[in-house]
Amino acid sequence: MWVEDWTPRAACKAAQPDQLFVRGAEQNKAKQLCAGCPVRTECLAEALDNQIEWGVWGGMTERERRALLRRRPNASWRTVLETAREQSATVPAARTAV
Repeated sequence: MWVEDWTPRAACKAAQPDQLFVRGAEQNKAKQLCAGCPVRTECLAEALDNQIEWGVWGGMTERERRALLRRRPNASWRTVLETAREQSATVPAARTAV
């Protein structure tokens, strides 16, 4: 299920912005904060659909997001990610163990 008002549920809501808008190796620490976030997908879709250039969003750096945007420049990332989430939820466990 897609969460429309995702920001109150974000794992980073109590983090200092300086922790999420970093460069280099510090980005890996910021990405760890995203790892267990319950609204990581919604956050990533927000950043991709709005072409947010700075910071770690949804567990991805700016460079990683730019690569996705180059591959699918006209995509609705909310639709792409929501569909992928739904499809992964319906795949039988035996098929995912491959």
